[in-house]
Amino acid sequence: MNTAVEDVMRLFPVRPRLLALGEPTHGEDSLLQVRNQLFRHLAEHGGYRTIAIESDCLMGLIVDDYVTGGAGTLDEVMTRGFSHEWGAFTGNRDLVRWMRAHNDGRPPSEQVRFAGFDGPLEITSAASPRQALMALHADLSARVPGDLLPCTAETLDRLLGSDDRWTNPAAAMDPSQSIGRTPEARELRLLADDLVALLEMQDPRDDREQARLYGRTATGLLRYHYWMADTSPGRLSWLLGVRDAMMAANLLALADRGPTLVNAHNGHLQRDRSSMRLGDHDLQWWSAGAVVSARLHDQYAFLATALGTIPQHGVDVPPPDTLEGLLYALPEDHLVMDPDQVATLIGDAKPVPRVSPWYGYAPLDPAHVAALDGLVFVKGERHAPQAA
Repeated sequence: MNTAVEDVMRLFPVRPRLLALGEPTHGEDSLLQVRNQLFRHLAEHGGYRTIAIESDCLMGLIVDDYVTGGAGTLDEVMTRGFSHEWGAFTGNRDLVRWMRAHNDGRPPSEQVRFAGFDGPLEITSAASPRQALMALHADLSARVPGDLLPCTAETLDRLLGSDDRWTNPAAAMDPSQSIGRTPEARELRLLADDLVALLEMQDPRDDREQARLYGRTATGLLRYHYWMADTSPGRLSWLLGVRDAMMAANLLALADRGPTLVNAHNGHLQRDRSSMRLGDHDLQWWSAGAVVSARLHDQYAFLATALGTIPQHGVDVPPPDTLEGLLYALPEDHLVMDPDQVATLIGDAKPVPRVSPWYGYAPLDPAHVAALDGLVFVKGERHAPQAA
């Protein structure tokens, strides 16, 4: 794996401000260990100070407080600091433990930071905007005279009501179950917009990074809930687009802070337009990577990752006419290739993407190779010969 990290660094003689390392699935330890080693190298030799992963941006603040100041315990942080139950992944635990040890005794300017860049969203529900809205209001209450605030905390609390109404999982597929277009929700959208505007009216020399995160999250969640209540054919595309737009806004804010390694699913980081078929719906939207790349240009770089096998999830040896199959036939267990090398390997055949029996694995589309800055391939476990 150390050789793979060295090969990655050779692809970028000038370090991009956002280096995005994709993955075709979540939780595969071999990929997380490659990510961890790459971040350690970037932190120790490349001037990178932040790693951002596809996890709840507000929960990520808990992890950052731990790695920078030791707040809480490792067990608490792994439980409360990650969404999607990703605190259970060994690779994530190893990452947090190393970051805390690395930072111990170092001044803040030399410490590494952790960030989640996903919204507080799940596949079947979205969080209440309460945490983000109330935190933003509290921050502004400490900065400005009370008569400038567009509302009181009590007004927000009344309009928000019970959080259970916001997180109702039935709303994911049934718009009538969503409260995103109630009069209270519409008023909250206006108030959130005014709170964000008021924040931007304050002394530009002040540190507003975390307050801006609260503002982006509050407005993004309210927008997401609004479209959960929509009944038009564009509803699902709106939801997918809003989520990636929230991701992109968080990544651009991290880029402003300094060089960052980003780790997420290939589909969120790619430059090409994303697509999905869900039931009778063919959905298309622009990924976070596409949005960020258009803003940062050559300061954004995307390394996709492909896997050979995941036996524990039924992903067997890839067919030889697929992109992964061509890579699997090579002798190396770990490969780092530039786009020209991958294009040469594929040739003119343009094999169709591999179809996986496991929902969580998404093979690379050969048509996307031209938009990559590099490809990392991990062969995975070799299968033992079958007994006669």
